[in-house]
Amino acid sequence: MNRQPFLLSLRNGGIVPEDDAETRLKKSLLVFATGLVCLGSMLWLFLYGQMGPRFSATAPFVFQLLLVGNLLYYFRSGNFDLFRYLQLALFLFAPFAVQWSIGNFITASGASLWGLLSPIGAILFFGARESLAWFFAYVFLTALSGFFDYVLADSIGFRGPQVSTQTSVFFFALNFVAVSSIVYLLLRYAVQEKAKAQAGLETTHRLLQGEQERSERLLLNILPGRIAERLKHDSQAIADGFADVTVMFVDIVNFTRIAEGMTPQQVFAMLNRIFSSFDELAEQYGMEKIKTIGDAYMVAGGLNNEQDNYTRSIAELAIAMRDLLHRDFTVNDMHLDVRIGIGTGPVVAGVVGKKKFIYDLWGDTVNLASRITSEGTPGMIQVDETTHQRLARHFCFDPPQSIHLKGKGDTLVHRLNASRNASATAGQTN
Repeated sequence: MNRQPFLLSLRNGGIVPEDDAETRLKKSLLVFATGLVCLGSMLWLFLYGQMGPRFSATAPFVFQLLLVGNLLYYFRSGNFDLFRYLQLALFLFAPFAVQWSIGNFITASGASLWGLLSPIGAILFFGARESLAWFFAYVFLTALSGFFDYVLADSIGFRGPQVSTQTSVFFFALNFVAVSSIVYLLLRYAVQEKAKAQAGLETTHRLLQGEQERSERLLLNILPGRIAERLKHDSQAIADGFADVTVMFVDIVNFTRIAEGMTPQQVFAMLNRIFSSFDELAEQYGMEKIKTIGDAYMVAGGLNNEQDNYTRSIAELAIAMRDLLHRDFTVNDMHLDVRIGIGTGPVVAGVVGKKKFIYDLWGDTVNLASRITSEGTPGMIQVDETTHQRLARHFCFDPPQSIHLKGKGDTLVHRLNASRNASATAGQTN
């Protein structure tokens, strides 16, 4: 019932939240290797006894105690460096000690082959470079054992306990199979865990990509595309001068009075419907939304140099916004009307602040567009003289009027009615 949680907790023993993926894998692999070696050595000892040979079990038993004792100390102390050094040392020296206690390569059936787990483990638990020392130690001990077996082969008493040829062959095969199996299982486990880690990294990468795309979309909703790119790659303040930009303000008439009798949710829903529709129209006409200021909407053309006729596009956008509110009462269920002012001239544009920053415009052109908006009447589109000169051939205007603007004095403005094409079409229809 509790077997799976126990094995899982054993495999994850010693792992702390601060460990990176590679360290987690090394710790898990070494605990797994310790379990395999303990299981294999116990099986080896049991079968050796069943096959007939009798020798002291002290060395294998001490080996088991040292492996398990070191594992428990690691779980208690969390000292992984000490744990892996001691375990690999046991993997390396214990098989040779067992072989020497039995006799030689032949009588011990090559028990020293188990020592190969030490340099192989060093590759997995330390790294390729660090494993060289462990491999050379294994080769040295193997060569040393072979040297003494060769020199002392005929010495009296060196042969150790008598082991039948059948038993010796059986355990040669067993040792090769056991060591090969442990190496295979360790490598297989390492590959599986790395594949899981890679899959986790890919999932995290996809999530990060999604978050990055979402962040970029949010950034593009706040800033023009080219400004967003500059802000991502440059920490310097962004401020540009433009010699010719057309700026438009759209102001909702009597908004404050109408909003007094509404709940905050209703006010928000009303503004959201209207301004979202304005956003779609601004994108349709290729103009850059700058910001909303309470119940006013600000848009500009000529900032991105994407088209030459941005002044004309702004005028068409103004007419589209006004007409939308006059005909679409799903968007404008309160039958609101707007005043619109358009000015053309030089501006300064840039990003203000470092937190909750916005892209904004400054200059006399902006002030002029704002003031002729506030001096208009419901449904009226007023433009300054510069804008009128550019639009006179394409749009119908009322006779110019002079209005007094604060800080500007008497100023000539023109009231735009419709495009000439639309007026001609309406006349033919009538």
